[in-house]
Amino acid sequence: MPHQRNTFHEKLVASSHVINGFGKSMGLIQLNELGTLETPILLTNTLNVATAADALIDYMLERNPEIGRTTGTVNPVIGECNDMILNDVRAKFVQSDDIFQAIENASFDFKEGTVGAGTGMVCYSLKGGIGSASRMMEMEHGKYTLGVLVLSNFGRLSDLQVNGNAIGQQLTDTLDQSDQQTDKGSIMIIVATDLPVSERQLNRIIKRSVTGLSRTGSIITTGSGEIIIGFSTATKIPHNKPEQCLLIPQIHEEDIDLAFRAVGEATEEAVLNSLITAESIVGRDGNMRPALKDLIEEFSISLDK
Repeated sequence: MPHQRNTFHEKLVASSHVINGFGKSMGLIQLNELGTLETPILLTNTLNVATAADALIDYMLERNPEIGRTTGTVNPVIGECNDMILNDVRAKFVQSDDIFQAIENASFDFKEGTVGAGTGMVCYSLKGGIGSASRMMEMEHGKYTLGVLVLSNFGRLSDLQVNGNAIGQQLTDTLDQSDQQTDKGSIMIIVATDLPVSERQLNRIIKRSVTGLSRTGSIITTGSGEIIIGFSTATKIPHNKPEQCLLIPQIHEEDIDLAFRAVGEATEEAVLNSLITAESIVGRDGNMRPALKDLIEEFSISLDK
């Protein structure tokens, strides 16, 4: 949920960036063209994008009777990853009620790992899913927060790095070769901040999430989609045109390196958190991926060397 009020009436400065476009996300064309976000952001699996969009449209229509009558339509934003290893993706289990419940139950406190859209995701050949992290940025004009939430579903175990250590290579012998599949996953990265920025500055910031992704070992393979969606809550853009010009505050370019560092660090930590909080599950056709924390305990792997 971008903020606690009506996002259609009070839009946010937003941007997206595609590192590798192997994905089926929705709503990014208009988001980038106008530089605004006007709905909640939903994360699901690949073949449930249409269901999620339909439910989100219904949610927005119910709360905004002017849509399609006295004003234009609405641009739902949906991100996806392919969870077909552990989930029967063809069954399209997600229903509209699941979407409504997810929106209504959105909270500042939430679970990570094997939950929601992350339930069937696989990251670095291990159980992946939802992870988050944040950084505080102290500037002369104020203190700001930058948070990252990921849906992790990418990478091969042999590539995994933690704190610069090749942990994945130490763990490679613990998995069957059949479990160390080709990297054909994806990752959705959501960047949220209260830093006052323009759409152009925000786009520059979210691009730097790739530095954190790379520090976990990702080489961004051809079959893996890496997509970032970012927004700033510092400015609300009214849907209805005001009489005066809009005033959108933005930081000086000399301040932006702090945000570059923050988004890289938070992305790296969010990916690792998605791994360390995940629980192993048995999924479709008996497929199973172990959790990183179980392998660490079983094989006494140290992440602090």
